[in-house]
Amino acid sequence: MKKTHLMLTALGLVCALGSPLSVAGTPQEDQAVFQNYFKQRFPHVPIDDFKNGAYALDPVGRENWEAIEEFPPYEAAIDNGKTLWATPFANGKTYADCFPDGPGIAGKFPHWDKERGMVVTLPLLVNECRVANGEKPYGYFLGPLAEINAYMAFESRGQIINVEIPADDPRALAAYEKGKEFYFARRGQFNFSCAHCHMGNSGSTLRTEILSPALGHTTHFPVYRSKWGEIATLHRRYKGCNEQVRAKAFEGQSEEYRNLEYFMSYMDNGLELNGPGARK
Repeated sequence: MKKTHLMLTALGLVCALGSPLSVAGTPQEDQAVFQNYFKQRFPHVPIDDFKNGAYALDPVGRENWEAIEEFPPYEAAIDNGKTLWATPFANGKTYADCFPDGPGIAGKFPHWDKERGMVVTLPLLVNECRVANGEKPYGYFLGPLAEINAYMAFESRGQIINVEIPADDPRALAAYEKGKEFYFARRGQFNFSCAHCHMGNSGSTLRTEILSPALGHTTHFPVYRSKWGEIATLHRRYKGCNEQVRAKAFEGQSEEYRNLEYFMSYMDNGLELNGPGARK
């Protein structure tokens, strides 16, 4: 009990300072501290509801969002993605040749690829499938790639996030640690970290919008944002957040963003995938 209290105190300090220092220790300890932080910060929110982001905290916003979900703005993206999935490449093959267990496989990603020594994500493999079949890669932030992933996410709804960090490969732990460091590191002219908004100030209001809790952030992508007027990927959101604190954004599927996704998805272990989603 005392150890848990000290971990939570340390986590609160990390949130306040935006420090890249270790939250607790092992990934398992980090995850327990991370999830317990939000359970204690929002004791009336069921753990499963964090997959709904800010709508888990805002009854009025949730009512409006549920009304939007009756005719979701991402339906066209799902339909387009389904068509793209089934459309043969010039060589006659399709995405199914690259993903024989697909399209409902989003629950397997991101994961550590031991042979390649790196975190692999579903969007990355979709483009690698295209290149392997003589096609040009898509852009990683929006457009056709986001639509294919919207379809794959829709087919994966209900799967439970279960990201693993192989104990027998120290490179996997290093990638996780780099992702965690990115999350808690201050950056940009505003000198903010991801944790400043989505941990220490989660549930607070900024420009009339409620800052969503970090727990559950990876469950519902790709996302159609009203602000964008289109559907886009998780790494598009990372790019936007970097730019909002006036930091230089990284390329889509950069090592930095893949490691960040690895860390954030590990923190979301146990939550249900419910993408694609709709947000303001």
